[in-house]
Amino acid sequence: MVANRIVAASVFAAASMAFAGASAAQEYTFKLHHLLSAKAPAHTQMLEPWAKRVEENSEGRIKIEIYPAMTLGGRPPELISQARDGVVDIVWTVNGYTPGLFPRTEVLELPFVYVNDPVAANLTLFDMFESDLKQEYAGVEVMFLHVHAGQAIHMRSMEVRSPSDLDGLKMRIPTRTGAWIIEALGANPVAMPVPDLPQALQKGAVDGAFIPWEIIPPLKIQEQTQYQIEGADMARFGTTTFQVSMNKARWDNLPEDIQQAFKDASDRDWWGEVGEIWRTSDDFGIGIAVKAGNQHIVLTPEETAVFKETLEPVVDRWIGEVGEKGIDGAALVAKARELIAKNAQ
Repeated sequence: MVANRIVAASVFAAASMAFAGASAAQEYTFKLHHLLSAKAPAHTQMLEPWAKRVEENSEGRIKIEIYPAMTLGGRPPELISQARDGVVDIVWTVNGYTPGLFPRTEVLELPFVYVNDPVAANLTLFDMFESDLKQEYAGVEVMFLHVHAGQAIHMRSMEVRSPSDLDGLKMRIPTRTGAWIIEALGANPVAMPVPDLPQALQKGAVDGAFIPWEIIPPLKIQEQTQYQIEGADMARFGTTTFQVSMNKARWDNLPEDIQQAFKDASDRDWWGEVGEIWRTSDDFGIGIAVKAGNQHIVLTPEETAVFKETLEPVVDRWIGEVGEKGIDGAALVAKARELIAKNAQ
């Protein structure tokens, strides 16, 4: 009996110590909120691995709980205010869902400033962040910025090979720069968060959309479209910028070693790796569409050049718009193009 009590006491003590150790280990819990489903590549291939890196860097002291598909409430355009107001700790969101709030960062979204390389674009965002972009992220601490593989054209039932093919059509856009692209091509922009797109396509509220291939599988876009179109050499018609950011007050109250766990998980190599993740998921997405019987159209270099010429005024328009806010847009465009070319090498 005594021996049994000793064993039982030992087991209880060990269990208590283990529980106490686990409780002590996870000293900091963070809620990460985003707009897409838990099956989306952004969740499974980017956010989950990043969270795991942060947790491992902290040796178990950090726990990041990820809440997909707006499960903590609100609409996608509200994510940045949720982070700034401290409603949640961390968000992954589309910069362009709050038009004009991140004007300098928009330089990477511009057509044929961004061409076809998300790795080079992400590294350029990193290289420009401290010197050119950081000032517009008041209220949050940026973990990392990134782009997707670029806006390609998805059409319900019409083949597109020239800007004139889009004349008068209704096209979904994610950002104000995207709206300018659609207007320059003669189409009518329809703004909506991407989760609303499948229903809009099904009902004919839009004729098509400017989105990357990677969103095809999670939203089953292949079921609502017949054509997927991109330029020569995988050229796209601009891109979208995203951010993973933490509430600034929460960040400032963290000890230095906990901050370092986040910084080490979000270094320049990670920004580049995120570009690889989005390129790979993009390739997978177009494969799903082709397998479903959709037609993947790659424009000729000559056809692509017509789109490029048609869209150059979008860059000029952006330079003029941000210039009214005292921003030297021409210098940002030149710097972005130079760094993208350098990072592409």
